[in-house]
Amino acid sequence: MTRHPGSPTFRFSPAPFIPFADAAEVARVRAIRREQLARHWNPDFRITIIPNAEVEFRWIADMFHRIHTAAVEGRQLVMITPNPWPSYAKIAYLINMFRLDCRHLWTFNMDEYANEDGEIAPESWEFGFMHAFKKYFWAEIDADLRPPAHQVNGPTTENIDRYSDMIAERGGADICYSGPGWTGHLAFIEPDAPEFAGSLEEWKRMGARVCTLHPLTVAQNSMHGSFGASGDLWAVPPKAATIGPRDVIGAKHRIDMHAISVDGSRVSWQRMITRLVLHGPVTPRLPQSLLQTLPTDVWVAESSAQDIEPHWEIGY
Repeated sequence: MTRHPGSPTFRFSPAPFIPFADAAEVARVRAIRREQLARHWNPDFRITIIPNAEVEFRWIADMFHRIHTAAVEGRQLVMITPNPWPSYAKIAYLINMFRLDCRHLWTFNMDEYANEDGEIAPESWEFGFMHAFKKYFWAEIDADLRPPAHQVNGPTTENIDRYSDMIAERGGADICYSGPGWTGHLAFIEPDAPEFAGSLEEWKRMGARVCTLHPLTVAQNSMHGSFGASGDLWAVPPKAATIGPRDVIGAKHRIDMHAISVDGSRVSWQRMITRLVLHGPVTPRLPQSLLQTLPTDVWVAESSAQDIEPHWEIGY
C-alpha cells in the first residue's frame, strides 16, 4: 500500500497494470530532490542537469562531433539511433555546410512499429521511424556525402531475427542514444512484455525482437505530433520491433536523455520515471535502469529534474 503524495490518510495500492510496484522504492525515489539527482553510486554513470533547450543542442553537437572525428581518424562509426525526427535535419545541415563525407557511417535505428501479427512497418509508412530517419537525415545529406543506403538500417520483418547480429558484425555500436519511456522502457524493451520474460541475467543476453507495447506506451506515443498530439490511441500500433539489452550492453558508450515535457510546459510525465530508472533498482521491470551499471552520460533537463510536489494552481 502507498499514500497519495498529498494525503496523510488515504491509502491505496498502485493500479495493477503498472509494471513496477515496489512501494518503498517508489516512495524513496519520489522524495529525491533536484539537488540530489546527479549523485550516483556508479562514478561511470554521469548525471548532469541542464536547461531543456540545451539537451537537443548537446545531442546534435555530440553526433556531429562523432561523425567528424571518425572521418578524420579514418574509421567507421556505428550508431544506434533514436527518433527525434526534425532534429536530424539540423545535423544534416551541418554535414552539408562542412562538406563532411559520411561514407564511414553506419546507423541502426533502435526500434520500429509493428502490427498485432508482428509484421514490422515498412519504410514507406509515413508514421514509421525509418521513414522519418530517411526523410529528415539521410535524404537531407547531399548525395555525394551521405552514407550508402545499405549502411542505414532499421528493424524489418526480414531482418529482425538477425538485427542484433548485424550490429555485432560491425563491432557493436560506438554510441547508443536513448531516453526513458513512461514505463521505464529503453527503446521499446517493455518491462512486462512476454517477449522479454526472464531473469535479469537471461534478459541481459536478449537481442532484437518484436514485442508487445504496454498500454502506457501506446498512450504516451498517441501524444506524438506524428499522430496528431491528440491522444489518438487508435493510431498507435500495438507492437514494435526493438533492439535488446544485449545491444545496449554491447555498445562502447551510451548517452541517455531525459527532456520530455508537455509542449514545453512544466508538466512532464517523465519526472517520476526519471528518478526510478536513475536511482531505483536495476531490474527488467525498469529496463532503462540497466544503464546504471554501464558507462553512460545522462543529460537530465530541468523539466525532469524538478522536485515532485503538488501544483495546486494547475488543478486536476
